[in-house]
Amino acid sequence: MRFQTLCLGLLATLASSLTPAHAEMSDWAVNDGGRMRIVALPPEPDGTVRGALQIEPRDGWITYWKQPGQAGIPPQLSLAPDSGLTLTDMKFPVPKQFVDGDVRDLGYDHPVTLPFTVKITDASRPAVFKASAFIGLCRNICVPFQAEFQVNLLSKKLPLEENLILDEATRHLPEVPSPDFAVAESKLGSDHKKLKLSLKLPEGSPRPDIVVVGPDGHVLLDQEHAKTSGGIYSVDMPLGKLANKPMQTGQDWSLLVIAGNRAMETPLAIE
Repeated sequence: MRFQTLCLGLLATLASSLTPAHAEMSDWAVNDGGRMRIVALPPEPDGTVRGALQIEPRDGWITYWKQPGQAGIPPQLSLAPDSGLTLTDMKFPVPKQFVDGDVRDLGYDHPVTLPFTVKITDASRPAVFKASAFIGLCRNICVPFQAEFQVNLLSKKLPLEENLILDEATRHLPEVPSPDFAVAESKLGSDHKKLKLSLKLPEGSPRPDIVVVGPDGHVLLDQEHAKTSGGIYSVDMPLGKLANKPMQTGQDWSLLVIAGNRAMETPLAIE
């Protein structure tokens, strides 16, 4: 039912707006479920531009993580082909899990800022960021929300507010692995139906929430046979639809571990 509602929303409720260019921050684009805008800093000497997509869901609404779970729409940012810019990465703060019957989603029920980096690939183009953002906002129904943005990258004013927004967003990103928070082992079970993980967790951490993203965006959330021994947390995660599928070299797996007030994200090498 949730999927059918989402499909109907995609066909019937696509919203679009154009925000004017000024300074390094766009106006807000607004729809029934919330609003979003683009923030950008002036180009660095090497042509790198740091920016962010700010999303503010209305009370009672949620938006989604880069892998939304079993339903929902992941945020997408597409640069205009004539902009002379290339998107190099987009980062995501730690999400929450939302359960609605048998459906589990990953996302945010509060304002969230997604930092990104773009590269100027054609210096002859005007210094203008032009992009289309596409997100999902969900309450009882899921509403697709698309907006077109233009932001001047050169301005006479100092981008103080923009720097503060990006610095704050960076503080909410997951950590990279460290000596006290890392993957000790990751391998497939002998029956190829489970992923076996061993994790080094920060001392005193509660039972962690674990999100594994496998090929084609398949998300693993369930934990079985969890135990802690010698400072290592070991757990089996059922592969579900990935069970018994051949594992190929180069497949992308990633891991997000949320342990109390700390979170760690890393690519995952499967043995």
